[in-house]
Amino acid sequence: MGTMVSQAHVLRRVASPHPLSRGLSISLCLALVFAVIGCSSGNSSSRPTEPAADFSLSASVTNLNIVAGTGASLSLTDMGTNGFNSPVDVAINGLAAGVTASPSSVMLQPGVPQAIMINAAAGAAVGSAAVVFTGTAGTLTHTAMVMINITAAPDYSLGLSPASLTLTTGALGQQISVSATGNNEFNGIVNVSLSNLPTEVSATPSTLMLTPGISQTIMLSAAADAAVGTVNVSVNAQAGTIAHSVNLPLTIAAPTGIDVTTYHYDNARTGLNPNETILTPGSVNSANFGKLNLLPVDGRVDGEPLYLSGVTIKGQTHNVLYIVTEHASIYAFDADNGTQLWTTSALGAGETTSDDHHCSQITPEIGITSTPVIDRRKGTNGTIFTVAMSKDNGGAYHQRLHALDITTGLEIPGSPTEITGSYPGTGDNSSNGKVIFDPGQYAERVGLLLMNQTLYLGWTSHCDIRPYTGWIMAYSENTLQQTQILNLTPNGNEGAVWMSGAGLAADSAGNIFLLDANGTLDVSFNANGFPASSDYGNAILKLSTANGNLSVADYFEPYNTYDESDRDIDLGSGGVLLLPDMTDASGKVRHLLVGAGKDTNIYIADRDNLGKFNSTDNSNLYQELEGALYRGAWSMPAYFNSTVYYASVGDVLRAYPIANARLAGTASSTSSATFAYPGATPSISSNGNKNGIVWALESNIGTPAVLHAYDATNLANELYNSNQAANGRDSFGNGNKFITPMIVNGKVYVGTPNGVAIFGLLH
Repeated sequence: MGTMVSQAHVLRRVASPHPLSRGLSISLCLALVFAVIGCSSGNSSSRPTEPAADFSLSASVTNLNIVAGTGASLSLTDMGTNGFNSPVDVAINGLAAGVTASPSSVMLQPGVPQAIMINAAAGAAVGSAAVVFTGTAGTLTHTAMVMINITAAPDYSLGLSPASLTLTTGALGQQISVSATGNNEFNGIVNVSLSNLPTEVSATPSTLMLTPGISQTIMLSAAADAAVGTVNVSVNAQAGTIAHSVNLPLTIAAPTGIDVTTYHYDNARTGLNPNETILTPGSVNSANFGKLNLLPVDGRVDGEPLYLSGVTIKGQTHNVLYIVTEHASIYAFDADNGTQLWTTSALGAGETTSDDHHCSQITPEIGITSTPVIDRRKGTNGTIFTVAMSKDNGGAYHQRLHALDITTGLEIPGSPTEITGSYPGTGDNSSNGKVIFDPGQYAERVGLLLMNQTLYLGWTSHCDIRPYTGWIMAYSENTLQQTQILNLTPNGNEGAVWMSGAGLAADSAGNIFLLDANGTLDVSFNANGFPASSDYGNAILKLSTANGNLSVADYFEPYNTYDESDRDIDLGSGGVLLLPDMTDASGKVRHLLVGAGKDTNIYIADRDNLGKFNSTDNSNLYQELEGALYRGAWSMPAYFNSTVYYASVGDVLRAYPIANARLAGTASSTSSATFAYPGATPSISSNGNKNGIVWALESNIGTPAVLHAYDATNLANELYNSNQAANGRDSFGNGNKFITPMIVNGKVYVGTPNGVAIFGLLH
């Protein structure tokens, strides 16, 4: 320590310097001050540093709530300080998937707010995300953060029960239950409709208005002629802008038991039952096959018998045969054992059947002449529809449409309906500019057509006894009220719809096809080639039913039609058959029909373009086989495996094969037997495309009837006829013209003058 000098001592020395050392003392003082506390000379000129220019960034909200599918806005503002006045470039980061900003980047001016719309797509994920707005101006950067909260939008889900459905053609319908469940406070009304519903499948009701949480039902029904298969029906829902749909796998199935509900099996009038598994070419012969029964009834059986499988009557299940008679009776028999189940008369109180109007075509009485039609889905148990003619005790004639329960024969509510009609025109039986339907002048001969819940009737005269015209009428099967009416010769005469008892034919698009008889064809035509006064005597006709309007959509007239009408060799004696779709030699799909009348020609027409009228020749027709039929057709053909079968008056049964959508000019095979007037309308049974058998009747009135069965692949091979067995075992009385055999479930049913004969396997 002896060498150390204390600070106090130094300070004393500084405080009392030696005069000679003042300069040194000042220097030392300065050094010490700068070293210890710092000092400056009294004449320094430096100033304090000013703050730099800057900005701040802020958002109008710290949390933004958005419902998915909507948007909300916020605003950004930058505030400059210390003289800051530069634009600020703002980038946006952190937006969740499905969330967008508009604009997606922003250039801010100091103090000027900028609105930004944040949009959340309908499918944006529900939740919260921190979105950072980063503002940059030169080297300066500031941020603002907003929490974007996405919540689910009000919505609903659509439910179906059952999730899939199977309908049986011609059977009672089935229901689906449709419901809407609201989500996220949804409370709107949901409008429901169906799309991709197959033709001949109906939905009742077709639309719904659903309240969430309350289910409603739709009844789906498949008509007897609905195409079998599976489709996806779309059940569509709409509530404001919110749309949903659910697929309903819908299977249309043929009945487990086979039904015959209309003339010649189907609305195309093919005459084919492709579901026959019992009768085969090997089993149909006189040793194994023959007459089993003859069911007696009270009059002539002019309509084809119909058949339903598995009908419950009085607690018992039956296969049922339905028969109508010219005594205006309807019968139901057990089709297997022949037991009568019920019978009903269509006559009103005090009425009789109509007399024959001095015409031998339908004699000695007129009651029910045409083939009825059955809808198993209508009414409580199913309904059979028929038209009956009668005469009251005052001498007035009546035509009525009847609808009967298939299990009891009782009229359903609203049945029967009196058939009346008028149509604008000045033709036969017109008054004050309207043609009047006189029920005594007409007979309902053609088989009833049921299509899209509408019944179609066609009318003919008694032996061409004027005044008469051509009538087609439409009735709702639900109300039995007339919905449409059409006259085919409203400003002329004749043009009746006879067709030897064949049914009006129809395609899946709702068009009706027929042959009408001799009558007026106008001599002038409009710009579209249609008769100027709408008179269509002796024609192949296509009728449209679109929008509930029954009208002529197309027609074909033979070039010599005026001569044919004058000579009564018209087309109206035959029926029309719609062929399945066929591809011609050029690869074009053709929609064809086949028909023939009294002039011996077979006409093949394109249903998409019948050809109208060419006074020079028939080149406007798709195809014509001139003179193919010996004496004309008072019958109609049948179809099987690309072959058309015809049996005209006094001729053999002929098979005309089809190739490239054209009929062969000559028959590929013929029968040895000939068929006297009225020829024969064949029917065909098969198991798919195998075991085809062609059935045809010799049915001339006054001579014994004969049932024939032929190998469909070769008509020269007769399998059976009812004259083969010894001692008249299979005889069943005289013929009854225009009768068509009906084959189903191993049996053949044939109308007679006083009943129905049943043929089948004997063992």
